Amino acid sequence: MKPFTNEILPQGYKMTELGALPEEWEVVKALDYCNFDRGTEPGSESYNREGEGVIFIRVGNISAGIQELLYTKSDNIKLCNEEDILMSFDGSPGIVIKGFKGAYSSGIRKVTPKMLNLNKNFLFYILKTKYVQDVIEKYKTGVTIKHASTSLQHIKLPLPPLLEQQKIAAVLSAVQEAKEKTEAVIAAAKALKKSMMKHLFTYGPVSTEEAENVPLKETEIGPVPEDWEVVRLGEVAEISSGGTPSRKRNEYWIDGNIPWIKSEQCHDCYISVANEYITDLGLEDSSAKMLKKGTVLLAMVGATIGKTGFLTFEACTNQNIAGIFPINSLNNLFLYYALQSRYNEFEKIKGYGIANLSYLRQFKIPLPPLPIQQKIASILSAIDAKIEAEENKKKALEELFKSLLHNLMTAKIRVNKLEVSS
Repeated sequence: MKPFTNEILPQGYKMTELGALPEEWEVVKALDYCNFDRGTEPGSESYNREGEGVIFIRVGNISAGIQELLYTKSDNIKLCNEEDILMSFDGSPGIVIKGFKGAYSSGIRKVTPKMLNLNKNFLFYILKTKYVQDVIEKYKTGVTIKHASTSLQHIKLPLPPLLEQQKIAAVLSAVQEAKEKTEAVIAAAKALKKSMMKHLFTYGPVSTEEAENVPLKETEIGPVPEDWEVVRLGEVAEISSGGTPSRKRNEYWIDGNIPWIKSEQCHDCYISVANEYITDLGLEDSSAKMLKKGTVLLAMVGATIGKTGFLTFEACTNQNIAGIFPINSLNNLFLYYALQSRYNEFEKIKGYGIANLSYLRQFKIPLPPLPIQQKIASILSAIDAKIEAEENKKKALEELFKSLLHNLMTAKIRVNKLEVSS
């Protein structure tokens, strides 16, 4: 976190223990300027999942995005609201977040300024910086469960004048707000895709009004239009699995130029890059097979079982992926979405089974006339294109936020003369 050295210290800067900072900035101890109010543990007998009492926020809720919530009716609690800064100190130390309301556990601290010259929004962002995170990493204790309470006495913060703090926070908040709006668009587009998928694979590419007049028939995979077929995947597609060259043989991997895909890349997405490559010899001496561009990939085991990928280039895969390529009156993009529409079937066997080749060859999918397949694929791929564009926008905003957070808090970029609307 030292953007300048003594040799190139710019005019108006001074060298501090946190690196070169503007002369008007201070370096202060976090404990002198902030309250770190630790939460409580009401006791397991007071917890319930029925919504009685107040939400009890655990480290897991703020670290891993765990949605399961506990509630407590205990009096032995400390409360926070959506505007309060929460910081984890046990389990996954150093996570800083806002937006929760309820009681919070002893693994979490509520952080508040105790000095008038420390802006609360600035504090929220400064706690996310490398200044603070490095100290927590250095002084955390514990083997299985990590604890960071001892790091508090070592945390020091750069402290610009109050007006500059407000401007720094305003710039970062603007980027954060743009990211949150993008996330909302992504969530809405994904909800639209889910809804459209259900509609399209029940009625076909017709409007809601026209759907009422579509004659349906009941099949083993649910209702479909009368002129659609239901077929086994093995009747309409070639299905094969891949392989993994021995990791002990460097000649199979070093300087490889053949894309090799693992099942973790299958997330109902277009696959346009490989994370690993194998050599010609690795391909020849293993059960890996070259798959055509346009092959639909399907993860057969593990956490991603049933998840798909659409291969946009020639590649091979590991043994946990099935490569599925149409052979009879089946559009490959339609196949990609048809498998996604039947993901629930794969969820049923997650954890105790695998979707092996025999299972997949018997797996049933709807088969409308080819022009209908193409229309369905076109509609869903347009939604996917929107999701991908917004996901890329989100990534760009995340990178911008990360860059600004570093540069603003190290004074590589100054906003002290920036006009910010209140």
